[in-house]
Amino acid sequence: MNQSVRRPLLVLGAGGLGRETAQAALAVAAARGSWRLLGHLDDDPTKANRLVDGVPVLGPISAVADHPGVAVVVATGRPTDFDSRRRLVRSLALPADRYATVVHPGAHLADSVTVGVGCVLLAGVIATAAVRIGDHVAVMPQVVLTHDDDIGDFATLAAGVLVAGGVTVGAGAYLGAGSRIREGLVIGEGALVGMGSVVTRDVPAGETWWGVPARPRNSRRAGVAS
Repeated sequence: MNQSVRRPLLVLGAGGLGRETAQAALAVAAARGSWRLLGHLDDDPTKANRLVDGVPVLGPISAVADHPGVAVVVATGRPTDFDSRRRLVRSLALPADRYATVVHPGAHLADSVTVGVGCVLLAGVIATAAVRIGDHVAVMPQVVLTHDDDIGDFATLAAGVLVAGGVTVGAGAYLGAGSRIREGLVIGEGALVGMGSVVTRDVPAGETWWGVPARPRNSRRAGVAS
């Protein structure tokens, strides 16, 4: 694709996920010419007017208003605040067609897989058959989603997560790095599964589970939409 017709893209957030998303967007541009990465927007004043991994930070997130028509992808969230992506999308109130979905060229998605708006799928992601990925979902490297999985909006799947068939992951849930989810289970909305956990039972909404096998540790309702 000619450089002149590539759609300009802003990555909102310049933390870990934002940096990874920017590099994925550059990889997509090199492979398929889909995007022209303009840079990051981030509210951390120490990053303003700096290069992060060679990508400029152009201003705070509110500066999205200065770039009408530019595609954006929200790339924030960490285990201690994994609901930030949902809050930011709600506060921006942009139409769905403003949101980019960035799928690294090294991801492998079957033709029967559907992916919503504003998603990030990094290198090595595999989705095998009839997987549905909602809007604004972050899927880290080497995640495996198998047949008939349903991943809710704003969910985060950290690196190396393995999800067996027919699993439902609720909106805003967080699956920690290396966790394993047994077939047919439900991970409730806003739930947190700790890294390395093996989940053999349904996880209720808003709860934190970890261990092998995973057990409830405490109740956390903050990640559950009202």
